[in-house]
Amino acid sequence: MIVLRALTIEDAPAFMRIYSGATVRFTTGKALTLEEARTMIHTALSRAAETPRAQWNWVILAKGEIIGLVALRRRSPVMGTISCALHEDSCGRGFGSEAMKQVIDFAFTALGLNRVEGMRHPDNTASGLALAKIGFVRTGTCDYTEDGKVVRYVTYAVEACGHESEATRSGGRDRRSSEVADGYVGVVDDGEVTHHARSGTVAAGAESGR
Repeated sequence: MIVLRALTIEDAPAFMRIYSGATVRFTTGKALTLEEARTMIHTALSRAAETPRAQWNWVILAKGEIIGLVALRRRSPVMGTISCALHEDSCGRGFGSEAMKQVIDFAFTALGLNRVEGMRHPDNTASGLALAKIGFVRTGTCDYTEDGKVVRYVTYAVEACGHESEATRSGGRDRRSSEVADGYVGVVDDGEVTHHARSGTVAAGAESGR
C-alpha cells in the first residue's frame, strides 16, 4: 500500500535523503545538501503556481514514511512527461510502478493528455521494467551531456488510447485520479481510496524521467 501526497518545504530532509544515496547514480550525479533540496522544492512550487499550470509533484509514502517522489509535467496541451525517484531501500518492491500508475491515470483522465513520455539512465534497467509494467513502450534514445560525457538515455511513451484507467479497472468513476487532481492524498489498498488532508506540490527528480 502506498500514499501519494504533494511535497511541501517541510519535507526537504526526506528529499535530500532520496538524492543522497544510490539513486544519485541515475539522477543528479551527486548528493544534495539540505539547502539544495530546499531550493529545488521552492523552484517546483513556483512552477506549480504558474497559470496555466504545467507541473504536479507528489511524495510517495509507505507506512507513513516518505520513500520517493513522482512528478508530472505538461509539455504541450496533449503530452506530458513523468519522473520518479525512490530511496534505494525501497527499490524493487513495486512502489514506483504503483505511484506512476496513479499519476498516469490522473494525466489521462483529469488533464486530458493523450501521451506521457519518460526516460531512464542506460544503467537503470529496473526503471525500464517498472515503465513496461504499467504500459510504457520503448521509443528510442536521447543523448545528454553529463560532466563532459554523452549519456544515451532510453526513452519510453504510453498512449491514452491503450491505457486502462482505474475507472475501467474498477468499473466505475476514477476516484483515485480525481483525488490526485484535487490535491488529496489517495491511499491505495485493493483498489479502494480514502481521503486525507489537502496539500501543495513540489518537483521530483527522475528514476524513469528527466
